[in-house]
Amino acid sequence: MKPKALDKARGFTLIEIMIVVLIVGILAAVAIPQYQDYVIRARILPAIQGLSSRQAQMEQCYQDNHTYAPDPPPTAGPCFRACNTEVADHFEFKCDPEPTATTFTLTATGQDMMNGFVYTVNQTDARKSSVGSPAPSGWLSSEKSCWITSKGGAC
Repeated sequence: MKPKALDKARGFTLIEIMIVVLIVGILAAVAIPQYQDYVIRARILPAIQGLSSRQAQMEQCYQDNHTYAPDPPPTAGPCFRACNTEVADHFEFKCDPEPTATTFTLTATGQDMMNGFVYTVNQTDARKSSVGSPAPSGWLSSEKSCWITSKGGAC
């Protein structure tokens, strides 16, 4: 009796599996850096919002007291709250240096994954940002008077 022809093979060949692995690798090489940049851009927004909120508190303090200098505790008015050092949303917020009667500078310094990012604003609404070491690749400081919100120093 003649042996029957083998049924058609079922499953994947090695070459098919290698092609799938190659495609997944290429997609991952593109998607992972894009996702990391997205996460960084999303973490910048709370820093900008925090500085804007604290700037409004400092302006309110000046309207009420005609000075940016903070009230010491226990009175601790809006100037003190705006200058109180606080770590939130991957950034440390503080007044640096201490405000005077007519000037203030608020600073948000990156922590953890945002290490190297520094955002500032002062009483004249002059906004500055810098990206130092160890910032992620492609994130650059800008000479413009603005807050960097995307790769390449764009505001």
